[in-house]
Amino acid sequence: MDLGKVFAALADDSRRRMVAELAADPEDRERPCGSFDLPVKKATRTHHFRVLREAGLVAQRDHGNGSALRLLRKDIEQHCPGLLQLLVAELGQSDADKAP
Repeated sequence: MDLGKVFAALADDSRRRMVAELAADPEDRERPCGSFDLPVKKATRTHHFRVLREAGLVAQRDHGNGSALRLLRKDIEQHCPGLLQLLVAELGQSDADKAP
């Protein structure tokens, strides 16, 4: 795992949020790519997914007319211990800031 690619991938708010949402699931379930709330066009979504795959943060599985992401938690924890906890904490803080 190339730390430069990992941190470059996570530098983008949308990608960091996707990884945090995946990390927040204690069962590490695969998640449909279309389930992420990204206010961008399909080509940009595809770009974000590719960057995360190339950084070694997620695996993508194509099925029928869709695809799904799975967090590579074991690899991330091995190379960057504590990173996922920080991302989940940031996600919780971000969501708390948006609450009315």
